[in-house]
Amino acid sequence: MAPKNEPESDTDVEGGQSGGVQSVERALTVLEILAREGHAGVSEIAEEMGIHKSTVSRLMGSLVSRGMVHQNSDRGKYELGFGILRLASSIPGRLSLVHEARPVLESLAEEFKETVNLAVLRSNYAVNVDQAMGPSTLATYDWVGSLTPLHATSSGKVLLAALGADERDRILKETGLKARTAKTITSRKELDEQLLEVGAKGYAVVREEFEIGLNAVAVPVYNHQGEVTGAISISGPAFRFDPEKIPGLLETLTEAGLKVSANMGYTRR
Repeated sequence: MAPKNEPESDTDVEGGQSGGVQSVERALTVLEILAREGHAGVSEIAEEMGIHKSTVSRLMGSLVSRGMVHQNSDRGKYELGFGILRLASSIPGRLSLVHEARPVLESLAEEFKETVNLAVLRSNYAVNVDQAMGPSTLATYDWVGSLTPLHATSSGKVLLAALGADERDRILKETGLKARTAKTITSRKELDEQLLEVGAKGYAVVREEFEIGLNAVAVPVYNHQGEVTGAISISGPAFRFDPEKIPGLLETLTEAGLKVSANMGYTRR
């Protein structure tokens, strides 16, 4: 987009208050460009935004003075500064995963009429920290607070798949691959192959591996750093619940995971 011939001051045309809002919007756009590109020069930013280079220079001066942007002395291009990290570091502690996920869990339970759980990794197990029950759910068991094995549950496999090789090895050596049912995966080779598939597909399915008559599917929840911080699962009786055969379930569950992730500060790439 070609730069516009605009007045030198943001307030010349629109007045002080409106011009101030415009300046804020432009500053935020600059930060979004730098976040996306990693670094950029004044000319590149001006061209993308369709504004004059002098306006970009003034914005950069303000952002640099606040530590939001840093100029690379070698290339003369701009990058996000440590001021951004200072602001961002105050956010995660104020966000509650359970609080942010609760409406999403309830919506899923209402739509698919099954049990929906939110789990996190704690002490080598998947711990369910919240649950929503569908209106026609047969089971009444409260899974909140329950420690469930990573290798035999859909949430556990999502959490395992996100770990580095060393951490995964440590956990599985400490916990072992105990059979919960005849269908539990107890071969490390088979489990590793399945975890690769989980990473590629973006979801994990278990069919009666943790409990006879119970199937489940789970997707990851990401934090502001793009790390898997939890998993949302839907489980139901095997006689009626096959997640890969229910129209729209996988797509809806995946979007639900991304919605909670966005609430936690994750930006989809």
